[in-house]
Amino acid sequence: AGGGFSQVVPMEDFNLHLTGDVHAVGLAHNLCAAFLDNHIYKGNKLNIDIDNILWRRVMDVSDRALRNIEIGLGGKQDGIPRKSGFDITVASEVMAILALTSDLKDLRKRLGKIVVAFNVDGKPVTTEDLKVAGAMAVLLKDAIKPTLMQALEHTPCFVHAGPFANIAHGNNSIIADRIALKLSDYVVTESGFGADCGAEKFFNIKCRISGLVPNAVVVVCSVRALKMHSGDFKVVAGKPLSEDLLRENTDAVERGGCNLEKQIENMKQFGIPVVVSINKFTSDTKNEIEAIRKKAIAAGAEDAVLSEVWEKGGEGGRDLAKAVDKAANKPSNFKFLYDINASIKQKIETIATKIYGAKDVQYDPEAEKKIALYTKLGYDKLPLCMAKTHLSLSHDPNLKGAPKGFTLPVRDVRASVGAGFLYPLCGTMRTMPGLPSEPAGERIDLDQNGKIVGLF
Repeated sequence: AGGGFSQVVPMEDFNLHLTGDVHAVGLAHNLCAAFLDNHIYKGNKLNIDIDNILWRRVMDVSDRALRNIEIGLGGKQDGIPRKSGFDITVASEVMAILALTSDLKDLRKRLGKIVVAFNVDGKPVTTEDLKVAGAMAVLLKDAIKPTLMQALEHTPCFVHAGPFANIAHGNNSIIADRIALKLSDYVVTESGFGADCGAEKFFNIKCRISGLVPNAVVVVCSVRALKMHSGDFKVVAGKPLSEDLLRENTDAVERGGCNLEKQIENMKQFGIPVVVSINKFTSDTKNEIEAIRKKAIAAGAEDAVLSEVWEKGGEGGRDLAKAVDKAANKPSNFKFLYDINASIKQKIETIATKIYGAKDVQYDPEAEKKIALYTKLGYDKLPLCMAKTHLSLSHDPNLKGAPKGFTLPVRDVRASVGAGFLYPLCGTMRTMPGLPSEPAGERIDLDQNGKIVGLF
């Protein structure tokens, strides 16, 4: 929900159940899983290969103990034993479909295309085959509606969908964008994680499906993030930052700035003007901010502007808004990064070399097998949703800055046919997070008046 004066309210509802959309996604997903196992238990008329089932269960709690499990244990009445596991709900293909659909009719159609398994002859088995797609659509009939919220200064804000930004495409819904465009002259839509993840997928997947084209790109950076990309500092999620990271160090900013330069280059490949927003923290100095500004403009950004919305509210974003307005009114020449009719490998290699900076791509045997299968099934004409770490431009979270000359490993390729993309798995990916040593939930409680405390 943000922080300071840059915040969507009511914050408590936003961070908890809100309207229950995530629960609806989880329920629809797990209903499909129940239908799948029930079908196998009741005779398996579709000849589903139990060793080639793709559909796991989901839940909206980070729980590493459920990543790999065995189900159907206990006895004859408890189902067919097989290995399976849980993913986090936002990694569900159902969530990706919710974000990419255009209306209820399209939602129903996409849900019916989900491939949940393969039969013993190697042919795909869909939710339509299981006769569960209709019930899934009914469970999502209200979740398809965006939630209207507001910023602290009453700016309207649509909150809708939350596809995992590494496995899925990391963007809010097409429906929310289209409604917003009917209501305002300017619409800001977010692409999650780094620009090499969310923004690349925004252009190549979301824009391709929606037909919408942005007028400008805002790349957000911070002094501390660029210092981290110098390689001098170790940052661990959930742990306090090193005091050294908070001291002035323009040299580290300069060296880590290569990451920002590469992200600007990446965005300019799509033919859209780029503005850099420098998200100011209280420990940042004028020298560090100026170093970022010079580097960004030299790299081709239209402007690099300080954002102080956290501290000052809308007034702290006035200069940024002016810069974005100016950039959005400049001529642009939007283009996709790759031809949709290119082969799966050509698409992978285009993203790897042009966006990540890789020299080459290496395919594991499983990836080679899947590429051949999906090409045979006609899925090769789908766009790609690369699944990789958000902590580096590469597949390796330890490679900071703008690494070059590395080989990108593709260990598997999976299909989200209903959502409308393939997702190659690069390096080691987890679709079910684990809790840290000190979970945030330890600080959350109800006070004597029944008010929620500890969410901040």
